[in-house]
Amino acid sequence: MKINFIALLGVLLLVQASQSFADNLNGKNLYLQRCSVCHGADIKGTGPLANKSNPPTPDLTTSVFKKRLNDYPGVIVSSVILRPNGNLIPKTLRENGVKIPPHAWSVNDLRDLHEYMSGFISQKR
Repeated sequence: MKINFIALLGVLLLVQASQSFADNLNGKNLYLQRCSVCHGADIKGTGPLANKSNPPTPDLTTSVFKKRLNDYPGVIVSSVILRPNGNLIPKTLRENGVKIPPHAWSVNDLRDLHEYMSGFISQKR
């Protein structure tokens, strides 16, 4: 059976594009479900709880954060895992009656979230 190389290449490109879209969709969904309540849909610290934490939620689209993201590419993922502000996120959620169910983070989830946020932050706004 002879396989048409161009047809095979087209199918592979569609499969790859679908996978990339799925990953980005996972990152976007994770962000919207778990992060936007403070950071806002625009990642500028405009969510409903942005000013209800101490310190207030930062704008992640600033040049200062973009530099930090470039200098430390894992900064988003490490913030999810290590919570450098200690109990700030759980405390803010609890004090404002917001319940976000626990999530068993996978490596793919962390990668997808990082890629979504990095892509969003890197866009010129």
